[in-house]
Amino acid sequence: MRKMSFFILAVATLIILPSCGPKAEPMKYPVTKTVDQVDDYFGTNVADPYRWLEDDKSAETAAWVKAQNDVTFGYLKKIPFREALKKRLTDIYNYPRYSSPFRAGEWYFFGKNDGLQNQAVLYVQKGLAGTPEVFIDPNVLSADGTIRVGLIGPSGDKKYMAITRGEAGSDWSEIRVMDIAAKRELPDRIQWNKFSGAAWWKNGFFYSGYDKPAAGKELTAKNEFQKVFYHKLGDRQEKDTLVYEDKNHPLRYFSAGTSEDEKFAFLTVSEGTSGTELYWKDLSKKDAPFQILVKGFDNDSVVIDNVGDKFLVQTNLDASNGKVVLIDPRKADKKNWTVIIPEKPEVLGGAGTAGEQLFCTYLKDANTKAFQYGLDGTLVREIALPALGSAGGFGGWRDDKTIFYTFTSFTFPATIYKYEIASGASEVFRKPEVKFNPEEYETKQVFYESKDRIKVPMFIVHKKGLALDGANPCYLTAYGGFNISSQPYFNPLLIALLEQGVIYAEPNLRGGGEYGEMWHKAGMLDKKQNVFDDFIAAAEYLIREKYTSSAKLGIAGGSNGGLLVGAVMTQRPELFKVVLPAVGVMDMLRFHKFTVGWGWVVEYGSSDNEKDFKWLYGYSPLHNIKDGVSYPATLVTTADHDDRVVPAHSFKFISTLQAKHKGANPVLIRVETRSGHGSSNVSKAIEITADEYAFFLANVGARPKYQ
Repeated sequence: MRKMSFFILAVATLIILPSCGPKAEPMKYPVTKTVDQVDDYFGTNVADPYRWLEDDKSAETAAWVKAQNDVTFGYLKKIPFREALKKRLTDIYNYPRYSSPFRAGEWYFFGKNDGLQNQAVLYVQKGLAGTPEVFIDPNVLSADGTIRVGLIGPSGDKKYMAITRGEAGSDWSEIRVMDIAAKRELPDRIQWNKFSGAAWWKNGFFYSGYDKPAAGKELTAKNEFQKVFYHKLGDRQEKDTLVYEDKNHPLRYFSAGTSEDEKFAFLTVSEGTSGTELYWKDLSKKDAPFQILVKGFDNDSVVIDNVGDKFLVQTNLDASNGKVVLIDPRKADKKNWTVIIPEKPEVLGGAGTAGEQLFCTYLKDANTKAFQYGLDGTLVREIALPALGSAGGFGGWRDDKTIFYTFTSFTFPATIYKYEIASGASEVFRKPEVKFNPEEYETKQVFYESKDRIKVPMFIVHKKGLALDGANPCYLTAYGGFNISSQPYFNPLLIALLEQGVIYAEPNLRGGGEYGEMWHKAGMLDKKQNVFDDFIAAAEYLIREKYTSSAKLGIAGGSNGGLLVGAVMTQRPELFKVVLPAVGVMDMLRFHKFTVGWGWVVEYGSSDNEKDFKWLYGYSPLHNIKDGVSYPATLVTTADHDDRVVPAHSFKFISTLQAKHKGANPVLIRVETRSGHGSSNVSKAIEITADEYAFFLANVGARPKYQ
């Protein structure tokens, strides 16, 4: 199946001191007004005194943000090593980084960042031996380097490439089209898209789009009634043909794909971030309807490719760890399916085809194992990977002879390998030169018991020879949700902590996908507390085994991980010294009322339902901050263009924390501008990381020195 998205494309020593941050004195926070807002949830009255901060476009909210940032940056500027740390992070990050090349006919595309460019430059070359030429340089499209460009698929004749452009970190994107040979844009402009690919058919493509939101509500309004359209090259968007809509279900995602031979169209329908329903359509028959292929929405299925008039499908229906089946669409009942790759003890992470072969990646305790099969499921070989870690990118076109994959681990920079499909030979294609010595560090995987005695794995990375005396600063992070697996990967910015003797720890909590759908379901809905218990148990293990102590332990998490650290700090505030919640889901009673938050109801539940309300209210970070408690030093981070987890979550959380927290630990918020759910460019990523690391190190009593 044609893929909808190709790619979006000094030595430090540590001194432990009693205090090395700003002088401990009572913090003076901005006065945040309250309003008399109380909501009745099934007989429970819940106050929401900071509701007014949900209006992120108001002058009053803007003034509040400025006042908070003034206090936060005033505090950060007093950390003596902040600028030196930022300089070190900049130096570490300054090395060439490439994305895996992919082929479109005679053309090869890849991304490259020279080191500190705000965005990777997209290159194209004719053949593997050709001379790379700039295809698109996003850095010249805006003064601040916050316009992102991604390639989302070539036309069937490989003359054109569909691209997306997004600005300032927002999820909104505009689809455009490039003439590949001429390297110029066509006049086509398709606006108000989120999470859409371009599925080519004939002289145009299918895409998913929304109606234009009301002026001023672009970043907060609930996104409803996503539709599938067909765009013919050269037409204005107003002329695009509506292919599919569902007026009875406003809160569903609809995405279209086409087979490589363009004989079939596929429609994936989802009511949220998990659970799908699949439809197919015969494109050779005019006005043929979409027909059901796999019913939803209790499991996940995806079409991999077509084999003649049958479809290879990856599914976890009746297979928690996943399997690959062959479905005759005219006999789609599951009793007629042919199992190509049966369920294994390991989780099927992904499946793709290339060169008339099937490639499957599995997770073994969160590490990748890769295999090549024939299309009938016959094992050809296991693909030897260089070490324990993460690998991906096994996919391509039917006439491919060579594909490329990427391997990485915590101390193994992302390296691109060239793989010969016929022989199975792998060789390094591109290896980055990073300014650190991986031989100085070690990675181990331990297994610890959670509250209910379930075994949970955790990666621990640190300098070799580190004394386990309980005195080491430790940076503990996790995600734990949405069936997302936390695998080993290389983050060059982490070196700035590791080289100072900081321990990095990352557990694989329930709610993730490391052990299949059962592991995911054990950490969602009414079982979400298992995720928090797993994380708390990880912290207790690190303390018990003398890796660190509560006074040296910082925790960090973003998005659902922000919810994680926000929840555990309210449940066990004495266990941690520093908390870094980034773009977190903090208001569990109202998250579904903004942008695409409704899509998380399948994971969390909804406060509109009495049963769900009880567990959501029981752990919602915003609603479980207690008056008079001394909370850990906290730096909340968010951004003005985050239209996935809107800033109101963080605004209301920090306002409540500042009002109720009693103690000397600072509780602050840092609000970035022209950035979104992730940093919108490299310079912002370095600046935010420098401030988070500086805040963490200062509050655990550490001072890095550079020589």
